[in-house]
Amino acid sequence: MTRADAIARAREDFKSGAFLAELDRRVAYKTESQNPQRGPELRAYLEQEMQPAFAALDFSSRIVESPSGKAPFLFAEHHESASAPTVLVYGHGDVVDGMEGEWRDGRDPWRTNVAGERLYGRGTADNKGQHSINMAALRAVRDARGGKLGFNAKFIIEMGEEIGSPDLGKVCDLHRDALKADLFMASDGPRLSADRPTLFLGCRGGIRIHLDVNLRDGGHHSGNWGGVLANPATILVNAISTLVDGHGRLQLDALKPPRLTNQIRSYLADVEVVPTADEPALAEHWGEEGLSAAERLYAWNTLEVLAMSSGNIEKPANAIPGQANAVLQLRFVVGTKVEGLIEAIRAHLVGRGFPMVEVRAAQSFAASRTDFDSPWIKWAADSVQETTGKAPAVLPNFGGSLPNDVFSEILGLPTIWVPHSYPGCAQHAPNEHILLPLTEEALTVMAGLFWDLGELPAPLT
Repeated sequence: MTRADAIARAREDFKSGAFLAELDRRVAYKTESQNPQRGPELRAYLEQEMQPAFAALDFSSRIVESPSGKAPFLFAEHHESASAPTVLVYGHGDVVDGMEGEWRDGRDPWRTNVAGERLYGRGTADNKGQHSINMAALRAVRDARGGKLGFNAKFIIEMGEEIGSPDLGKVCDLHRDALKADLFMASDGPRLSADRPTLFLGCRGGIRIHLDVNLRDGGHHSGNWGGVLANPATILVNAISTLVDGHGRLQLDALKPPRLTNQIRSYLADVEVVPTADEPALAEHWGEEGLSAAERLYAWNTLEVLAMSSGNIEKPANAIPGQANAVLQLRFVVGTKVEGLIEAIRAHLVGRGFPMVEVRAAQSFAASRTDFDSPWIKWAADSVQETTGKAPAVLPNFGGSLPNDVFSEILGLPTIWVPHSYPGCAQHAPNEHILLPLTEEALTVMAGLFWDLGELPAPLT
């Protein structure tokens, strides 16, 4: 059997409807990790769905309890040779709230539904569809090789990604030996665009920054007190403008990343950010000057205002409010000095005349990415191009955030993400979906990657 045969088997799995039926069964598990009542569903997904599926692929598996007790994990392993490469694959079976009753045309979020080229259902894009593609591709390669993969494979499936992966780092640290591998390769998030295969090497980090101005209890009549009482909302918006201006440009050096290197620019030179018809248009004259859209999205830091509050917007009173609050988020790339950032912001605001603005961080996650010199990057890109005939976009990091640092820093693995979704997939919202043509292509991409992994006589170094 050949590489072409493995790819053909993956494509037939899709065309026959077998893959879609498998995904429909998995979507039916209401694995909302943000809902404390769904604990039995989280466990059932692993025990009733994942463990039998891995057993059919000749993997041994076991449930690993989380230290906090919030959500269990599944470890699965298939071993063939001590000299063959070992890949660690990740996926998460939990989803966000189903948002029943909010889906277009009355769709049930817990059943897949086809409309044109879209397959709707909660988890189709994030992440049941993506790890199901990878498992189906493994099956195609195994069948083509007569019951062998040609490499060693390990899986970790978590059920708490949508609540911030609270135990993933601790679990991986405790089970370093069980998760030892030569390469981490997984799928989550969107491609650059629906029609261009994409590899990304890590992710941006994030810090939520709370700004609070608490001047007094309650509001005071604006006719009686306007002009003699400080307005916390006015103070707050002006304080924010000293951090990020009206065009989204960072104003404080402590918020900025290191200067872009020629190496990063070369990776992004052919990357175009082009929204589809149902995605928002890019804003003109927004973001850091002198950078391309791809550089701003994948290689620069951004400070976004996520929410603001002062007074009652639904029933505004003729009164000066006593408090104003905002939640901002800094998305940052590798190399950004985030230690002492909150202190730097606080000192900056004091220096600009805003000592009354309280500053605190409430949530953070690390930035990480694979070393650009890793031979696995070219290997993966060449494999994807051979399968699809398209040069994949190779992004230094995903624009959003994933727990990549667990695998790159705690486990010390080169990390390559191969996303199977696209930017307009509506993940975390009603009408989440995957695209059928993209799904078929993704199955062939992964079958090619797994076949090529089995052709390596030893791990790349």
